Amino acid sequence: MYRRGSSASAAALALAAALAAAAAIAERGDRDKPVSIESDSMTADEAQKTATFEGKVVLTQGSLVIRADKIVVRQDSDGFQYGVATGRPATFRHKQDGNAGYIDGQASRIEYDTKADRVQFFKDARLHRETGDDIRGDYISYDAKSDRFSVKSAGEGSEPSPDGRVRATIMPKKQGAAPAPDEGQRN
Repeated sequence: MYRRGSSASAAALALAAALAAAAAIAERGDRDKPVSIESDSMTADEAQKTATFEGKVVLTQGSLVIRADKIVVRQDSDGFQYGVATGRPATFRHKQDGNAGYIDGQASRIEYDTKADRVQFFKDARLHRETGDDIRGDYISYDAKSDRFSVKSAGEGSEPSPDGRVRATIMPKKQGAAPAPDEGQRN
């Protein structure tokens, strides 16, 4: 549902912006899949190149699922998209490239920037992998270009955790099959 008077092109802009923004954190194969957005309401402003989805927002694209109370997407003059998902908490789930399983995340605010290919999580941020790896902090930044992330106990506009600490649980990798004996050895 969108505001009366908004053109079909504004709705198309909103969908295109959501598609590109979602692609910033989706599995590479998901980037070519269609985006589906459900919400209680949508407002698009073609002049400002923004779209706002509110009320039990669910954005899906392939294996990516983002749930939030509100998602606002904006497109700049070069066609890059920026988005902000807010909720109590805003959550996402997506399949990692290859067979690495799923990663789940949550925060009060999730911001994504397709130009920088970066996702930032603000306030009560958490990333969790199926392997058991779990990272918590008040601010988490993930740079998809370099495949690096940083975690801080206090981020921009957030209060530090009660004890001012970042929490991380890193599970050991499971050992594969036993290595083959050296060819030079004979039984």
